[in-house]
Amino acid sequence: MGDEPPTYEAEPTTLPVADPEDLRDLVPDTVLEGARYGTLTLRAASVRGDAARYRGEPRRDALLAVRFGTGDSALILIAVATGQRAVPGAHRVARELCEWIAGAVGSNQPRLTEDIHTANRGALSSGLNRLTGRAYGRLRAGATVRGLAPADHTASLRCLLLPAHPACRTRVFFGVGDGGLFRLRDGVWQDLEPEGGERDTVGGPVLGYGGRPPVQRPSHDPNPSREPNPDPAPAHGPFRFRASVARPGDTLLLCSAGLADPLRGEAALAGRLAERWGTAEPPGLAAFLADAQTGVKGYADDRTAAAVWEA
Repeated sequence: MGDEPPTYEAEPTTLPVADPEDLRDLVPDTVLEGARYGTLTLRAASVRGDAARYRGEPRRDALLAVRFGTGDSALILIAVATGQRAVPGAHRVARELCEWIAGAVGSNQPRLTEDIHTANRGALSSGLNRLTGRAYGRLRAGATVRGLAPADHTASLRCLLLPAHPACRTRVFFGVGDGGLFRLRDGVWQDLEPEGGERDTVGGPVLGYGGRPPVQRPSHDPNPSREPNPDPAPAHGPFRFRASVARPGDTLLLCSAGLADPLRGEAALAGRLAERWGTAEPPGLAAFLADAQTGVKGYADDRTAAAVWEA
């Protein structure tokens, strides 16, 4: 899409250089994930950008989709991270950040699930802010050990928390840095990106199921002796948080900047994805991948997208 064809070929060309002593460091060109719980269906894809394919560079985007717990109390986390451009090892930083935030969420899963179910917005915001800050603190510590600049040894992070209980339609977004959060409702894209700011709660009131009032208690903090409110990542901006209630027929889209930028900047792409993803029946994994990598002139970065269809 665009005034001219995209600059680079639409299919992979050059593989990244491999280190025979560390083959675990290799990153696949494309990753696909999918799941269905209660009223929601998840489709997710992370694709190496056309520019990186041409230059033989690894995908800097990382995608992690994981379930903690079982049955109706389970909690699904989708984490998307993007390493710094033109920085060696950026793909490792992104992957580590996803793994660290997943570990923190998993360790606090029972409490997070309860707070989502009871609409305890304050505890969610402050607790996730703290967990995110500690994940970035580990990145800064790693940069110091390696003698690197903290501004290089970092990544953008964007996450969704989805409760598996079919009666709970609360969807929680949090993160730091570039990317996008969109909702497709009645055939129209809505840009839900929070403006930022510490403990931002843009999005209106959140109602849990069952009508229980919010529980007032200390927020998630497995080690309260540490600093109470660390700065997540000054290099990437403020902590962002939004909790909202999904309606039947909604499609919620979390994405890295590689898709958010053309979705905001190219009306034809927004229209095509609205047509393709505004259906009651979610696409299969192959169809979702094909849609997510629709070429747009002037946009050749990695693309990662996680979309949630609401039945």
